[in-house]
Amino acid sequence: MEIRPFDPATLVLLALLNPAVIAVGFWMGLKADQWQKLIVAAFAAALSGFILYWLVTMLGLLPVHALGGEAGLVALQFGFGLIWAVLGYVIGKRIG
Repeated sequence: MEIRPFDPATLVLLALLNPAVIAVGFWMGLKADQWQKLIVAAFAAALSGFILYWLVTMLGLLPVHALGGEAGLVALQFGFGLIWAVLGYVIGKRIG
């Protein structure tokens, strides 16, 4: 799969299906004891997702030729990370 320069659909898919965003957002939301910490969880999820994306591209596992929109990717990962954090927070409150 080759990624085309600035394809919004690809950015959404990269952010939505990034396992680091899902894992970090959900886990930090699950461990949060106050709803305000969900913002921090979303930032951490976005950062970890971008680091994973960078590592995968640097290792050559995902060929990228001038993707563009990296700031948009981080913003989308923040949004999806927030959704996963809220989901983890709600499940954590019901369990505990």
